[in-house]
This record gives sequence, structure tokens and C-alpha cells, in this order.
Amino acid sequence: MRWILTLAVLFAAPKLAAQDFRPPEDEDKPPSSIRLGLFGFSSRVGVDFKGPTQPIVSLAVDVADLYTDRLRVRPSAEIGFGNGTDTYVANVEVMYRFAGDSERAIPYVGLGLGLYGQPGCGPAPDCPKIWPQVVLGFEIRYTARMSWLLEYHGEDAFRRHRFFIGLATRRGG
Repeated sequence: MRWILTLAVLFAAPKLAAQDFRPPEDEDKPPSSIRLGLFGFSSRVGVDFKGPTQPIVSLAVDVADLYTDRLRVRPSAEIGFGNGTDTYVANVEVMYRFAGDSERAIPYVGLGLGLYGQPGCGPAPDCPKIWPQVVLGFEIRYTARMSWLLEYHGEDAFRRHRFFIGLATRRGG
């Protein structure tokens, strides 16, 4: 009986060791590759100061992290109306956030390209047009997942200046 018990323990030891679970150690480390998802959403209103001032409404969605949760891809859309011709801009921006999503205040900068258009764009010169742009912004958190934001967009190689104020939701908290 002792022999059978000894043999059972010797043969079972490797099988029992395989059942030892160790959780991954890198769960709290920042991402080391591109992550896709919905990381934030913002709605903004603003003013374009090129020529006669034009009110603007805009929506933006943070859709990807690039190697860190502070470097983000953000497509957005802007619609300008009133004071002449309506304008439309579809943007793709890469934003660097100087603080994490759970911080109280988050300054950020970004670079991007925008596709500009307006009604009857076909015969108009330089329409549609690709606009290089710079974004400077600041978020101030007022709840765990909501923030006020203030942004400046230097569009069309700084030929247009747009200022926005709005609300943003974020994943941090």
C-alpha cells in the first residue's frame, strides 16, 4: 500500500504543478502597441475668426492609443454656419495628453489634417482642400468621467483660427 501511495504522489506531482495559476504581471503597465476602442467623446461649440466670424459645432471621438494612453488618435467633424457660406471640416488628429485621464487638469497638443468643403464645392477654387492644423487644448475634470474643455485650432496652416468650448467624457476615473 505504501508503494502505491508513493508512486501516486510521484506521478501526480507534475500534474499538480501544472495547475498552479500565476496572473499576468503586466496588467498595470501602459500599452506597448496600438489599441483601438472608444476612449473618449467630446462635443464642442466655437467660433471661426477668418473673415466674418462663423459659429461652429463639432464632435470628436478618441479611437486609438498609440503605444501609450497619452498619445491618441482623434477624428472629428466641424460644421460652420451663418454669415455666408456653410463650411464642413473632417479632421484626423494625433493628440498628446500631458497627464492621464484621471487627473484633475489635462493640457494637450495635437497635429492633424482636415478635409475642408462647402456647399457647391466642385466649381469653387481650392475646394475641397486639405488643411494642416495644430490643436492646443485643456480639460478640467468636474466629475469622475466628465470634463470641460477649451481648445484652439490653427487650421489651414494658421490661416484660420478657431476657438472651442465643450464637454468631454473620458475612460479614467
